[in-house]
Amino acid sequence: MNRHLLVGRYGPDDQLSIPSAADEQMTDLQLIAGEKSLGYGIGGALTSLKALGVRPTEIGLDLLVLAAHVHAADTRISRAEQSQDSWTREIRLVVPVSDPTRWNAAAPTVKRTLDFLTGDHWTIGFRQRPERFTEIITPPGTLFPPNFDTVSLFSGGLDSLIGAIDLLEAGRVPLLISHAGEGATSDAQNLLFATLKKHFSPTAFDRLRVWMLFPTDLVQGVSSENSTRGRSFLFFALGVFAGTGLETDFVLRVPENGLIALNVPLDPLRLGSNSTRTTHPYYIARWNDLLGHLGISGRVENPYWAKTKGEMALACANPALLKALAPHALSCAHASNARHLGIKGRGIEQCGYCLPCLIRRAALDAAWGRGNDTTSYTLPNLRAHPLGTRESNGQQVRSFQFAIERLRVAPHLAKLLIHKPGSLADEALRLDQLAAVYQRGLAEVAQLIEGVETTPG
Repeated sequence: MNRHLLVGRYGPDDQLSIPSAADEQMTDLQLIAGEKSLGYGIGGALTSLKALGVRPTEIGLDLLVLAAHVHAADTRISRAEQSQDSWTREIRLVVPVSDPTRWNAAAPTVKRTLDFLTGDHWTIGFRQRPERFTEIITPPGTLFPPNFDTVSLFSGGLDSLIGAIDLLEAGRVPLLISHAGEGATSDAQNLLFATLKKHFSPTAFDRLRVWMLFPTDLVQGVSSENSTRGRSFLFFALGVFAGTGLETDFVLRVPENGLIALNVPLDPLRLGSNSTRTTHPYYIARWNDLLGHLGISGRVENPYWAKTKGEMALACANPALLKALAPHALSCAHASNARHLGIKGRGIEQCGYCLPCLIRRAALDAAWGRGNDTTSYTLPNLRAHPLGTRESNGQQVRSFQFAIERLRVAPHLAKLLIHKPGSLADEALRLDQLAAVYQRGLAEVAQLIEGVETTPG
């Protein structure tokens, strides 16, 4: 095990000495590609926004550079190899920024946000960018502000699709934000966006899509990591980065149903590393703290925190369009399962039995009635045969069965269980509603898996 130090560098002549401890492995993250252009998709994001008439601020750019450091550390430092408990890593970042005084004041909030999100121990420090990179953003070439009136994350999943449809049907002009991932995710994002552009052709909405990937050998002698708990920090940072260029107060919308946002552990084993916190209310509150410290005139909001996924689908502003596009929206945790199994004639499809697939199937049954979900699932019939709880196709079903039965016997536990994933100290006025959406979300899944048999074999 090593403690790790990741130091951002603005070009080969950026050689400022950064002290390190004897047990820290230092890695330089070279941010510059070519003479002055920013690498890892950051320069491309600036170019894409410029073409849309959007000029983010220097602080907004700093935030995306910080997110690049986080994403590099999160994906290129193996938890199994570099932690004492096979999960918790110790990571220090030294990030070059435009205003170190402002950023150092915000560092404790950045640390709280990342510690909560990834379960690691982060130490965050900032230093001044080298002089020739003091100003990177070119001034706007026009006095006219951008056309966009809001920013919304667009992952290619069902919730973000509903979020986009609802905005567009309301006459809003959103700038959608996508982080390009592996093939299935990118395919879903591209198909859904292209269809929305065609359907809402008079509307001047658009999308920022960024791909950020680091060499597998970035950290010498250390394997990569595939848990990617920190990816939502990059996703949120992309949205805020773009939002700072709207030249007005903005809202970054994070469309996520309340059951997934809370992500209450389904059973005693689903704690810590098994419980993601990417849209948890505490995490969103810390982001808003961070924006306040940085002087960014925006907020992060989840407009669907009080709705189940089924309620989101049922209330969608254009149900016909949602029904047409839902089969192409990607919810699955491992969408390439059919391909990996070598099932002839199948490409990338959704497995139908992982946690997000079960919530999705339950939601569409609740919204449209059983049998009206036309999505292709690797396991189309959950009742065809008993599902083994030691096999991937039965593990999440059994966990849901446990959680559903626990609440059936003691419904009052909902008000206690919602606190398990993290603090809800910021949500004192919404606790009853959060408990209620948790109960209703589980009730949707209960309808889906009623009569499904699980066995330990």
